Amino acid sequence: MGKFGLADEALVSIWVCRKCKARNRAGAEKCRKCGSRYMRVKRKEARVKK
Repeated sequence: MGKFGLADEALVSIWVCRKCKARNRAGAEKCRKCGSRYMRVKRKEARVKK
């Protein structure tokens, strides 16, 4: 991804709520904002608009 490995590791260890799009700490069981358990890991690669 970038040229700073430590920063890249911190960014991909974030979990994102699929309901409200809030960023949560790594390994979170539920969202800190809405309480939903529908979570995903932050994408590792940047998505390109077409």
